[in-house]
Amino acid sequence: EGATHVGTCDNVRKSAFTLAEVLITLAIIGVVAAMTIPTLISNYQKKVVENKLSYFYSSMNQAIRLSEIENGDKKYWFDNSAGNLTDEDGNSIEYTSKQSIWFDTYLAPYLKIIKKDIKPDSEVHYYFPNGTVLRIQRHILSDWLLYVKTPEKCPNDTYLGTCYFAFSFCPNCTAFSWRFAYDKGLEPFSYLWEQRDDINEAAEEKCKAGGKTSSVNNKSYCTMWIKNNNWKIPEDYPLKF
Repeated sequence: EGATHVGTCDNVRKSAFTLAEVLITLAIIGVVAAMTIPTLISNYQKKVVENKLSYFYSSMNQAIRLSEIENGDKKYWFDNSAGNLTDEDGNSIEYTSKQSIWFDTYLAPYLKIIKKDIKPDSEVHYYFPNGTVLRIQRHILSDWLLYVKTPEKCPNDTYLGTCYFAFSFCPNCTAFSWRFAYDKGLEPFSYLWEQRDDINEAAEEKCKAGGKTSSVNNKSYCTMWIKNNNWKIPEDYPLKF
């Protein structure tokens, strides 16, 4: 009466991974990660670049439109002069910049700028809150470079089209080579001396070709190609991020 049933662990089969199985699983995970993580990182970097390019384009053109309300048609207040100011004897004054004076007068009031850096040779860098840097070159005001990283991380033209991108602003330039920038706001680099009517087709072709044509780095046209693709980096973009 009242017999007690005693269960034993012999009736329970325990399952567990062997060390070899664990090691194989980890190896498979490592291989998959090695294959997928670089792609994920690259796609993320591309997305960051796309957003920064699009934002710069829209915010700069908004600043141009706001300036026109106060200063009139951009064709009349744009001045393509560049270089340092000069003293009464005509000598160049270091750490001055005609470009900076113009930019501070007509566009800076309508932008969020956290820092300005003028170089001895008059080149000027404007730093924005999202980490981008606008470089207005010393030799000509119409050519602008947008750095999606700090300029120190993009030391030469190898990084053009990935670390920094070329833009143009030349609304009163009537020369044939500037026909795609005339009477427009800020646009991706479009200086084209060739007898071609389609800057879109030319931009893709030159970006893919690389190298230089008539002293212009063909990767300068990559910005235009990205813009024409709705600010998305094309799948067959030739440069790696």
